[in-house]
Amino acid sequence: MGLVVAWTIMISTLLGVAMDGYDCKVVQFIFGDSLSDVGNNDRLSKSLARASLPWYGIDFGNGLPNGRFCNGRTVADIIGDRTGLPRPPAFLDPSLTEDMILENGVNYASGGGGILNETGGLFIQRFSLHKQIDLFQGTQELIKARIGKEDAEDFFRKSRYVVALGSNDFINNYLMPVYSDGWKYSDEDFISYLMETLKGQLKILHGLGARELMVFGLGPMGCIPLQRVLSSSGECQERTNKLALSFNQASSKMLNELSGNLPNASFKFGDAYDVVNDVITNPQKYGFNNSDSPCCSFGQIRPALTCVPGSTLCEDRSKYVFWDEYHPSDSANEIIASELIKKFGFLRVNETNAPNPSQEPAVAPSPEGDNS
Repeated sequence: MGLVVAWTIMISTLLGVAMDGYDCKVVQFIFGDSLSDVGNNDRLSKSLARASLPWYGIDFGNGLPNGRFCNGRTVADIIGDRTGLPRPPAFLDPSLTEDMILENGVNYASGGGGILNETGGLFIQRFSLHKQIDLFQGTQELIKARIGKEDAEDFFRKSRYVVALGSNDFINNYLMPVYSDGWKYSDEDFISYLMETLKGQLKILHGLGARELMVFGLGPMGCIPLQRVLSSSGECQERTNKLALSFNQASSKMLNELSGNLPNASFKFGDAYDVVNDVITNPQKYGFNNSDSPCCSFGQIRPALTCVPGSTLCEDRSKYVFWDEYHPSDSANEIIASELIKKFGFLRVNETNAPNPSQEPAVAPSPEGDNS
């Protein structure tokens, strides 16, 4: 599953286009991992990476699990709310319709997913970025059938695209000895492999109409509780953080090249490393008193990997940067989202009322899901 940052949202001008009676808003299509997943994995019946048990979702809606790997909202939820972008439903939401897609977009993010198809294989079922793009192509065919080819192409060109993956390619692939990538590649060669793969995937998205796209970089992966507890000192894993920084540098360079070479492309890199690192390094500055261990843990048994009904919760969830071994808490996501909005100058897009998460239904049905 993912670590930090991966997260959210390319925004600029207010657009209103009439399509077959629709006043189409700007919507977003999200490709990501567990930091952005809003219920896809909960509907993959064989997946071992699911947020389907308490205490996930305890501070969202009715307090029941809803597919988010958090006690509350994701960073994408918060940035979207603040900028007038609707929250895209999960691709596997059984209530998803063409009209919902036109109104809200789609979220294809999947816990355990990565840039590489082999990443996260131990979770059995998850959507890699390649699979998520395949699903997006299917979505396009639905919308073309609904409003016509020309209007559909216009709709997809004017939508926003977020790509927020990469941490699993390290945490749940390269840095785990059970995966062959860890002994086939040097650090430098593995990042080159990731860049070539990601570059090809972004070109496919451009060919499918993506014009306004942001790829979010990685945060300090070596500082998540899982990485700390596996170190002998309990400190951040320096090598893991260096890999994140190298990934970010390579991604930024690749995005600049793509944006300059692809017609009408505005492909940007969102480097959130410094924002997340500051929250972890200086928790008191942001009102936290713990940034090195999870709020939800299985007593003294660590790493617990996931939050389960038998887990022990911290006394005050608002004071913990991390909810579980991998993922930030709702309070941390609130701070991170606010800092990202300021850093990237995100502007309001649609003049809509932001959802109130405390009033939203949060129960996620669990039908049989697709294979990745």
